[in-house]
This record gives sequence, structure tokens and C-alpha cells, in this order.
Amino acid sequence: MTTDIDQAYQRGFQLRCDGKYAEARLELQKVLSAEPSHVNALHQIGLIQGFEGDFDGSLATLQALNNRVPNHLDVRYDLAMTQMMLGLYEEACANFRYILSMNPVHEKTLQQITYC
Repeated sequence: MTTDIDQAYQRGFQLRCDGKYAEARLELQKVLSAEPSHVNALHQIGLIQGFEGDFDGSLATLQALNNRVPNHLDVRYDLAMTQMMLGLYEEACANFRYILSMNPVHEKTLQQITYC
């Protein structure tokens, strides 16, 4: 049974995928109002920040979330990609290596590690 929080998250996720960032943010904020520590909603907010050009905000959000849930490989991967984009190569490569230590066949990371 899906809850209102799950439904709001799914709407926010789909809107983010569709490039409707302002609408996505509103749905994700509903999730966070009900459940402030919702990891996936915070992850999506961090991605939206980057897509909207707030790279420092995106980096800060993803880093804080990664510190809270260090084994969430999707968060760590997006953090590493943001670090690569911002020229933080050592940090990004360390995160890619960590991901591969946890999941040696992580396809996206295997593609990116070649840049390290």
C-alpha cells in the first residue's frame, strides 16, 4: 500500500526526470515536511540544485547526505559526478573507488573510473 508520502515522492521524482524542477521541488518539499530525513527526497533536491545551476548547493546537499548514509551508492555516485564536474577529481575518484569496493560491477562507476 502506497502512502501519501510515497505518492508525493514519485510525483516529485517524475517531475524532476521531466525537467520540471520547480514543480518537482514542491512535491519533494511536501515529502520533507512530513518526513524531514527522507533520504531519496533529499537526494532528488540535491540533483535539482545542480540542474538549476546551484552547483555549490548541490555539492553541499549531496555531501551532507553522503555523510549521513555513506553506503547509499546512488547518492555517493551523484556526489562523485558533481565533484568531477567541479574539478574535485581526487574526491570524486575516492568516491568512485569506494563505490567499486562495495559493488565491483557498478556499471556507471566502471565507466567513470577510467577518468581517474
